[in-house]
Amino acid sequence: MDTVYRIDDPSEVISPGLVVFRDLVAANIDAMIRMAGDPARLRPHCKTHKMREVTRMQLDRGITKHKAATFAEAEMLAESGVKDVFLAYNLVGPNIERAVRFRQAYPEVAFAVTADDAVSLRLLAEAMQAAGTSVDVLLDVDPGRNRTGLPVGDAARDLYRLIADTPGVEPGGFHIYDGHLGISDVEERRQGVLEEWNRILPFRDRLVAEGLPVPRLVCGGTPTFPVYAELTEPTMELSPGTCVFPDCGYGEKFPDLEPFRPAALVLTRVISRPTANRVTFDVGTKGVASDPPMGSRVLLPEIPDAEQVLQNEEHLVVETAQADKWSPGDVTLAIPRHICPTSALHKHAWVVADGEIIGTWEVASRDRWLTI
Repeated sequence: MDTVYRIDDPSEVISPGLVVFRDLVAANIDAMIRMAGDPARLRPHCKTHKMREVTRMQLDRGITKHKAATFAEAEMLAESGVKDVFLAYNLVGPNIERAVRFRQAYPEVAFAVTADDAVSLRLLAEAMQAAGTSVDVLLDVDPGRNRTGLPVGDAARDLYRLIADTPGVEPGGFHIYDGHLGISDVEERRQGVLEEWNRILPFRDRLVAEGLPVPRLVCGGTPTFPVYAELTEPTMELSPGTCVFPDCGYGEKFPDLEPFRPAALVLTRVISRPTANRVTFDVGTKGVASDPPMGSRVLLPEIPDAEQVLQNEEHLVVETAQADKWSPGDVTLAIPRHICPTSALHKHAWVVADGEIIGTWEVASRDRWLTI
């Protein structure tokens, strides 16, 4: 195991336990700033870490704009001192009234959301107007992911015009998330980004020529972050998230994300040796994200030949030629393949610096609801 992941005394860590290596987090944030060229260009997503302490580390480095996907995350950001919060989610149902309550609770925080539907937009605008306030709304642009948003064209233009013309909401620009461009080849990924970018910029220019303000373009996620970072559009905001706690999936798939190292791992213990070649660990699906395929949900660096043959809620069974080296109670670290939902499975993380456990950080916004 790499010495940067040294834990001198893991006895107090209840397993499976999320362990954050503080100095790697700091190095990843610094690498993110170097890639962006300026912290003012960044609007990182907090969905990966969900922690006040990581947010404050970013604020201390001059990253003042932040992105969230839930009101719990938005509230965590505001309570951590962030003064510019973008909730990159289309609001429906009770979330419309929650947006009003957020504006009332944090009047000093610049707040924005997304929209791709006229009916939902009007309901949001009416609620804001009734409360005597307003909210910035970014047009959710679909760059080909086909999950949410509108493709550039007349329907998108009409919705943006509606945002500009409706009291209670203000035109905030575009949100462009291209999570489907998870292409390993750097040049192919760049071409995928630029193909859509070369449609979005003329569309933006068309709206500006019609007198509609488009103050910001919030672009991409972690895989496309290096591509957008090469562009010089002044209204662009780069919104990577995973690179603060990158997982083994990113390191394997994206060579241009090599500067970022996994910083949040799961400590697990052997609980059984059921057969001569099997070792059972306590990192089940309640301890690590189960959306990657069975057999590849974690990387076990200390067991390079491990074949993950069974995983249940509280168990992970591996087969290995090195099984006789492991006994119940032995400790190892697992690198999640998908860290974002993994962090949400843990109430807090043990924090390590120079091999010493120095405390815990709460995964503060792992829930859907805090107070708003």
